[in-house]
Amino acid sequence: MSDEIKHECGIALIRLRKPLQYYIDKYKTPFYAANRLYVLMQKQINRGQDGAGLANIKINTRPGTRYISRYRSVESEAVTKIFQKINKKYKKAKKAGNEADLMDASWIKENTAFSGEVWLGHLRYGTHGQNSIETCHPFLKQNNWRSRNLVMAGNFNMTNVEELFDNLVKLGQHPKEKTDTVTVMEKIGHFLDEENQRIFDKYKGQFSNREITEVIEQELDVARILRRSCRDFDGGYAMAGLIGNGAGFVVRDPSGIRPAYYYADDEIIVVASEKPPIKTAFNIDYKQIKEIQPGNALIFNKDGSYAEHEIIPPREKKSCSFERIYFSRGTDPDIYRERKNLGRALVPQILKAIDFDLKNTVFSYIPNTAETAYYGMIEGLEDYLSAKRREILIEGKPHLEDLEDLLNFRPRVEKLVSKDVKLRTFITNDSDRDVMVSNVYDTTYEVIRSGVDTIVVIDDSIVRGTTIEKSILTTLDKLKPKRIIIVSSAPQIRFPDCYGIDMSRMKDFIAFRAAVALLKERGMDSTLDRVYEKCTTDPDEQVNFVKEIYDPFTDQEISDKIAQIITSESIEAEVHVIYQTVQNLHLSCPAHTGDWYFTGDFPTEGGMRVVNKAFVNYMEGKVIRAY
Repeated sequence: MSDEIKHECGIALIRLRKPLQYYIDKYKTPFYAANRLYVLMQKQINRGQDGAGLANIKINTRPGTRYISRYRSVESEAVTKIFQKINKKYKKAKKAGNEADLMDASWIKENTAFSGEVWLGHLRYGTHGQNSIETCHPFLKQNNWRSRNLVMAGNFNMTNVEELFDNLVKLGQHPKEKTDTVTVMEKIGHFLDEENQRIFDKYKGQFSNREITEVIEQELDVARILRRSCRDFDGGYAMAGLIGNGAGFVVRDPSGIRPAYYYADDEIIVVASEKPPIKTAFNIDYKQIKEIQPGNALIFNKDGSYAEHEIIPPREKKSCSFERIYFSRGTDPDIYRERKNLGRALVPQILKAIDFDLKNTVFSYIPNTAETAYYGMIEGLEDYLSAKRREILIEGKPHLEDLEDLLNFRPRVEKLVSKDVKLRTFITNDSDRDVMVSNVYDTTYEVIRSGVDTIVVIDDSIVRGTTIEKSILTTLDKLKPKRIIIVSSAPQIRFPDCYGIDMSRMKDFIAFRAAVALLKERGMDSTLDRVYEKCTTDPDEQVNFVKEIYDPFTDQEISDKIAQIITSESIEAEVHVIYQTVQNLHLSCPAHTGDWYFTGDFPTEGGMRVVNKAFVNYMEGKVIRAY
């Protein structure tokens, strides 16, 4: 994507279902789980480049033995750095023992950190706030009773943090931070404590305290804990938690906004935010990988048994379509097919925009994730040409083209845009900075006929339009084309996201800026004031008043205004912008209908509040997040 945006985090969980010695004997290494988790995390680095973290729990250790280990890092190549530190632990243990000791599960667990049966990794994209080690998951809530320890990591944002925070205060707690991560962990931790106390009270007087501790670890009702904890959550989430006794869970929001997939057999349970990492790490068929259903939790117990439980009644599924357009790895076969479909769906609009003049049009893409949609677009153009040949050769329709040329013609495709090394701009003044930014992308010269050819270049999405304006258009205009047509495989982003993506301020969206500009041009400024009054008068009203900003205009009018905004005076070529339609988005990704950033149809009540607050912030000049 030309406009860099930060987005969802990634989770990776492994639970060994057999004793550690089983894996040592079968796979000839005590590091089976660590090696697989490394692959799971490396294959999800696209989900988090601000930091990473990892926690490990050993099951059934004797008192006095450390059984929870954790490393976190905000360094570059954080995943590699974390596993290098773990490897140092292993090497240190190896020096203390011998080869036979390293193949003895009891010795390994006694003498080596990160040798337990339960693993939780996390990759972080910091959507807001500081990027520090303290903000990296997993988070720990520690206690001297194993079954009261909680380790948590997740891919989520809550829209009602204030409400959740106030509820904790009413319970008598004194949370150290007012963040969704800490608030969520403390909420679940509170009901984990209550579940422990419930079982303790049940058996008090029947067993000794030490015996009750063992009973608690066996009888913990994790589903009950989650049902009591999650009922007040408003947001998009896939949250993973480990309990000190070896139990754990991954729970998903009732609209299925954030993704979570799992695979389980008699040896292992594995969960990740995407399918390809699971496929790669365990060499299994895609059909063996299951999706945790919206509102459900995959729960595993101390004994290794597992099941999927309904925690919150599911709502209409609104899984994030941006996952399909851009965020998730394109190696997933379903996502690969969907991205090609998105490119193919744009062909009718493109043909109309170029006046069906394929001979004088060159097609390209913005590297790198738009490449798959580009292939779909080219396939769609070839299908169009095949249909034209069929009309002429089989149906005998009249034509002006030479038959030989018609049979041999193919769409003109070139790699026109290459992303160059990111240039440092710290020594430039304001007047020089735009020149430096314009050179972030490079181009291929001598393939465009000056003043004759039209360039069509496809991107995943156009969010802010800044890179298109300051870099890509400037780069392409050097080729002296007649026209430049920028194509977005996603619809116009009109509304903020409040479930994980770093898109929270109205002024950042070029579609919003275009709508505001049109209102002002046509003397409709009062619309802004009217919407502002509604947002401030009825802040809790479950209506997206901001939709009224866009209502007076067609999609094409907004696209045309966007083209004007991104075209500087120095650009000589005629510039047009084409966006995907919402209808074609749904046809291309039928199982993933979350489209609130395009349509304003937020799947939760908190989302409606956030979009109205974001507009209030814009009108009041506040450059802050709306949740």
